[in-house]
Amino acid sequence: MNVKNKLSDCLRPLLLGAVFLASAAQAQFQSIDRVVAIVDNDVIMYSQLDQRLREVEQTIGKRGGQLPPQDVLQQQVLERLIVENLQLQIGDRSGIRITDEELNQAMASIAQRNRLTLEQFRAALARDGLSYDDAREQIRREMVISRVRQRRVGERIQVTDQEVQNFLASDLGQMQLSEEFRLANILIPVPEAASPDEIRAAAQKTSQVYDSLRGGADFAQTAMSSSASENALEGGEIGWRKAAQLPPAFAELIRTLSVGDITEPVRTPSGFMIVKLLEKRGGDTLVRDEVHVRHILIKPNEVRSEEETRRLVERLYERIVAGEDFATLAKSFSEDPGSALNGGDLNWIDPNSLVPEFREMMAKTPSGQLSQPFKSPYGWHVLEVLGRRATDSSEQYREQQAMNVLRNRKYDEELQAWLRQIRDEAYVEIKL
Repeated sequence: MNVKNKLSDCLRPLLLGAVFLASAAQAQFQSIDRVVAIVDNDVIMYSQLDQRLREVEQTIGKRGGQLPPQDVLQQQVLERLIVENLQLQIGDRSGIRITDEELNQAMASIAQRNRLTLEQFRAALARDGLSYDDAREQIRREMVISRVRQRRVGERIQVTDQEVQNFLASDLGQMQLSEEFRLANILIPVPEAASPDEIRAAAQKTSQVYDSLRGGADFAQTAMSSSASENALEGGEIGWRKAAQLPPAFAELIRTLSVGDITEPVRTPSGFMIVKLLEKRGGDTLVRDEVHVRHILIKPNEVRSEEETRRLVERLYERIVAGEDFATLAKSFSEDPGSALNGGDLNWIDPNSLVPEFREMMAKTPSGQLSQPFKSPYGWHVLEVLGRRATDSSEQYREQQAMNVLRNRKYDEELQAWLRQIRDEAYVEIKL
């Protein structure tokens, strides 16, 4: 936290000494900044509020939106700064630190997502009236807040097995977790109240198109030249559709197709249609790699710094290498409530369900071997890979998907409840 924001700074004079004018004996005072809110052990300065107000006004202006009254906008922005400040204080007390390397990677990633080099990113920020250092500091704050939320909100969320099974059995669950197909179509139209001759002519043309496609003709080119569908000029592509969104006749046909195949012509109210399966995702069959792993997690906290946490994990690593039992140490020291009582055992787990730092360390650790101590957003770890396997885990995968959907749904609710709680419990004095 910037030194100027510390509560102790309130003790510094907020007014300059008197400056006597050459022609008068009256003193004039000049304000350099002032406190607009005391938030627990910290303060928010007017300069911070003013800067954020200008950023918000600029954002709303770019969207073409109408600004609310100034006093309303100022109150909303100040409230947001207060809640952010409380989360940053929690991060500071919890020992959450963002290293320069992590911050550099984050800035490079943002530039890359915008297809800019770092120099171009700096120039773009300058055009928007922002300095690179200010943007970097804002990203650091957001990263700290994100990690605070991962810890404090994540541990409040509980999803039961019964909730998962109820979701899987619901219409909504089946809809969200069903297969998806990326499709393209060709429509040969049949007029309303068509005569038998018109129907035969359309059927004959459809047969010619179908034979041509079976013979290797390009589907997109054929759609552009022959289809009457509104998406003909896009090569007939209609995008991603779930099976439940398709007419029953097509849903059954498409499930039997391999990617790249086409259906036989199907008569619809609009005419004869041929559909091509471009891609498929989701569904009930999944073979995936799993890793059997156990770990010990140690978290920085109010009484143990980041460096002390790292040294503790290193000592535990040395004790395991020297022959002490991993499970016994995990039960005694690990701060992962989900695995500590099981000796740190996470059982067989999908690497994709883990944070990148854990997943990458696990990937480069051979079976039966111990990793070096490493850091993730949750704290410091040491892990041991017990085995690897490929398994048909379709049902488990569907359950994990359902778990993720329910956790994400609960996360938003828990986040708002937690933010209200820390705001209600804080000492806040507004000095506007």
